[in-house]
Amino acid sequence: MAEQHRLVVGIDWATQFHQVCVLDADRQVLKEVKIEHSRTGIAQLVELLMKLSDNQPERVAVAIEMPRGALVETLVERHFAVFPLNPKQTDRSRDRHTVVGAKDDSPDAFVIADSLRTDLHLFHWATLDEPAIVRLRELTRAEKDPQDDAVRTGHRLRELLTRYVPQMLNFCPGMDEPWFWELLELAPMPARAAQSKVAKVDVLLKKHCIRRLTAEEIANELRTTALRLAPGAAEAASEHVLQLLPLLRLFREQQSTVAAKVQASLDELSEPGQSGEHRDVAILLSLPGVGRKIAATMLAEASQPPAERDYHALRTYSGTAPI
Repeated sequence: MAEQHRLVVGIDWATQFHQVCVLDADRQVLKEVKIEHSRTGIAQLVELLMKLSDNQPERVAVAIEMPRGALVETLVERHFAVFPLNPKQTDRSRDRHTVVGAKDDSPDAFVIADSLRTDLHLFHWATLDEPAIVRLRELTRAEKDPQDDAVRTGHRLRELLTRYVPQMLNFCPGMDEPWFWELLELAPMPARAAQSKVAKVDVLLKKHCIRRLTAEEIANELRTTALRLAPGAAEAASEHVLQLLPLLRLFREQQSTVAAKVQASLDELSEPGQSGEHRDVAILLSLPGVGRKIAATMLAEASQPPAERDYHALRTYSGTAPI
């Protein structure tokens, strides 16, 4: 460690303030300071580390429980050696210093720095991705948010339908098809559902190209005897159902919009370079079973192995060699 880096820095990351601990090669604490998560605070940290290292940032190794963000990117741009640590790694390292389960920022910063000092070979060196990869990463994560929201809202919809019209669950168990939402609007109440005309249901099915069900099957199911509930219970539940449908449509629209942006980003990244060589994304998309989501996630969340041609790490990330 002394040959590679003169200083080892541990940063216990937080939302407002970061606890910093600076060690020398002999494990002696040179500086402990708390910095604010702001442009001024980060600049003060950079100035402090430059001063302690005699303006040799490449001789400073920094460990932090955050793979990206303003603090990480600033340190990388200033040529410090930054190593992101997984919080689980920090938790295991904490046991080497104390058996007390309490968490404290100041000791944790020391633990993070000492872990990097002793086990540098176990951690990955952080680098800055090109802007296109940064944008792709944000898009892939943004695509997951409305998907999760849609799943949660679908669970709420299923619970409501189970309360007063459980036969509706036979048509769309996933609660995620637009034609089913329109059917609920067409027949929100059991009494009204029993009066639904086959012609209207047939038009709805043709509009959405639904062939697994017929209008007669749906109409007959809707006409089954409804559950007996307390007065007003079915009406209240149906009103709640109608409030959820616009949310489901919004989440679906957001997913489609983000998916189109992800595909556009992949198309841009797959364009051959000036020498005509294939880009990494084009090679990934050519693999059987690899589509937009897998390729985008691989490039966004594991961009370093392909860029560095680290095929062992690439096999691990892809699941070919998970151990």
